Amino acid sequence: MKAPDGNRYRIEALAKGLDVLSLFDETTTSLKLRDICERTGIPMPTAFRVVATLEEGGYLERSADGVIQPGVAVLTLGSAALRGSSLVQLSEQPLRQLAEATGETVNLGVLLRDQVLYLARIRNTDLVTANIQVGSTLPAAFTSMGKLLLSYLDAGELRDLYANAELAGGGPNAAHSVGELEARLATIRQQGYALQDEEVAPGLRSVSVPVFGRDARPAAAINIAVNTTRHDLPALRGTLLERARATAADISLRLRSA
Repeated sequence: MKAPDGNRYRIEALAKGLDVLSLFDETTTSLKLRDICERTGIPMPTAFRVVATLEEGGYLERSADGVIQPGVAVLTLGSAALRGSSLVQLSEQPLRQLAEATGETVNLGVLLRDQVLYLARIRNTDLVTANIQVGSTLPAAFTSMGKLLLSYLDAGELRDLYANAELAGGGPNAAHSVGELEARLATIRQQGYALQDEEVAPGLRSVSVPVFGRDARPAAAINIAVNTTRHDLPALRGTLLERARATAADISLRLRSA
């Protein structure tokens, strides 16, 4: 059967390989071959050949007991993609200036389904938080950047994203239901920035603002993350928010001019 015009350049074997690689993330770091078949719908013989090909190239590794994990080549590709991203490159100088001006940790992130993916991070060494690095993901519902970006989704998109989902984990002030999350997102949409007050982990607060390119929706978000012993919520809504907004405006201008 002839493929639709929009897919006439599609290479099915390559698409299957990408489907397999996309199964792995921070919460899924290893799989058996049968798991790959079940999650992708790829028949066992085909999945075996796909995995063997990716293994030969160093993109997957297989242990003696058949457990399959991402290989070093995937890490190399990921690092190169992050370093080469125009968004990351254009944001680097403004983010460093923001970190120097505030003495706090600053981050750049984008929405990846229901997760926020950290693209850049300049860390204040005394910040008490999880081991977040460039390339890390956290549940968007618990983070200031994630909530900010979620607030730009329409109601249907948000429902699809969290269909039949119950929020679990996070810090002491995290939202525990989609309804509670929706109420917080409504406030964020109205005020134009997002706060996180011990929703990721105890002892951590942050304030986030959007970065825009040429579209009406944000291209990314930036935040300033602080220890609760250093800054209270009024401080986040004051000078730190003003500095974050100025930096986001700088990055937005660079994106539109690129």
